Amino acid sequence: MRILLVEDDPAQLEPLKTALSDAKHIVDGIQDGAVAQWLISRKDYDLLILDCVLPRVSGLELCRQYRSMGKASPHSDVVRERHLAR
Repeated sequence: MRILLVEDDPAQLEPLKTALSDAKHIVDGIQDGAVAQWLISRKDYDLLILDCVLPRVSGLELCRQYRSMGKASPHSDVVRERHLAR
């Protein structure tokens, strides 16, 4: 499964990216909304995991843009920080 993981906090991004990669998924782990925006314009993903509050482009806006391009990930989720275990 190809996954786009966008989280601006490296303390949360890195363990999630490692766990997903260890489970044999292909993961693009990004900390910046604008970089993620560039990636979604060039790649298709099976799963989007997006933080709401990101530098330059929000997770909600990324999801809207992905869908407006005619792309539809079978699973898209916008994660708020309070939902993640610390």
